[in-house]
Amino acid sequence: MKRLFAVLLIGSMLLLSLNPITIYASSRNKVPQDFYGALEQTDSKEAQVTATVEPKMDISSTAAVLLEGSTGTVIYDKNKDERLKPASITKIMTMLLIFEALDAGQINLTDEVSVSEHAASMGGSQVYLEPNETQTVDTMIKCISIASANDACVAMAELISGSEEEFVAKMNQRAKELGMTNTNFVNSCGLDVDNHYSSAYDVALMSKELITKHPEVSNYATVWMDTIIHTTKKGQSEFGLTNTNKLVKFYSGITGLKTGSTGLAKYCLSATAKRGDMDLIAVIMAAPDTKTRFAEASKLLNYGFANYSIYKDNASDITLEPVKVKKGREDAVEGQVGGEFSYLCTKGKTADMIRKEVVLSEELQAPIAQNDKIGEIVYYYDNEEIGRIDILASQAVDKAKLKDCLWKMMQKYFMKSAG
Repeated sequence: MKRLFAVLLIGSMLLLSLNPITIYASSRNKVPQDFYGALEQTDSKEAQVTATVEPKMDISSTAAVLLEGSTGTVIYDKNKDERLKPASITKIMTMLLIFEALDAGQINLTDEVSVSEHAASMGGSQVYLEPNETQTVDTMIKCISIASANDACVAMAELISGSEEEFVAKMNQRAKELGMTNTNFVNSCGLDVDNHYSSAYDVALMSKELITKHPEVSNYATVWMDTIIHTTKKGQSEFGLTNTNKLVKFYSGITGLKTGSTGLAKYCLSATAKRGDMDLIAVIMAAPDTKTRFAEASKLLNYGFANYSIYKDNASDITLEPVKVKKGREDAVEGQVGGEFSYLCTKGKTADMIRKEVVLSEELQAPIAQNDKIGEIVYYYDNEEIGRIDILASQAVDKAKLKDCLWKMMQKYFMKSAG
């Protein structure tokens, strides 16, 4: 028995002393080359994708973008990166931060919001909130989304960040995170001031983030008319809210989102609509009149729905084999699909031409953290690669210690003896 223990001890020490190998080295001939490069990338931004078919449309507004939400594909653009006054479509970012604060538990829909002198002093579009008046977060969102209320907007900014200035700093930080390179916010509501600007593409990016990550915003943005109750020292009074987005009355599948207009910005609109699995975002900036912004947004949406379809796959039909782990406390690690794959099909393309291939590393080396990349699912359309999604480790695998190696060797020894 002493001899057996000595043999096991020496074998374990030799096993642990082996030089570590590079993760995925054993399968480099079988895994696509950029599979390894992806492991080295950190904080990467979503790449902009542009549709290959150039739409033939006459758009008179200064700038416009049609974007598909799940893929981020730009289907149509005109002056998409030109810096323009965004007016009240600025509030898309304000609403995004509000819904993110709700998700984080920082605020709740039933919380009372007290209106400051500063918030009540906002001009332009407003619901005439008075200093020290209180409304719930839910009511404030109604006022912002339906009636484009500047006063409610500033009151919410102060609730979340303590001051509008601090909230605006968060708006700009979030814009940077979303890749909005042609945007700078100076206020939370969109009133014309120097150095407050955005672009059609940037507006599409923040609209995409809001409508796809927080679809509940549509419960507010698609309401045509509603009322709120003002409760002040003068008593109670009812105030009517009417949606500034006329598309909610007649466009099929409309989900929002926000209008804006000032003397300098002219007429702006971010219109979102969903049919089936496809989310479309049509942004119009600096239209000459309000009729044009709605007509041209409708034209863009109509084009997208008529000429494109969306293919989505969550790989639920795939059974993933476990991947071997070297020098780990466990001998293998299970994988899980890291997300849903979406592909925008142009007219004439069919989903039955799409196939997928699972590419897993043959062997990994411990330690492995949960959600480490261990493979990919590669998608092809008619043998042309159209995208890929990661396969991630479903649990961590720690590096084996001496006692773990001894235990494994003893197990193998006794199993062999029993056989």
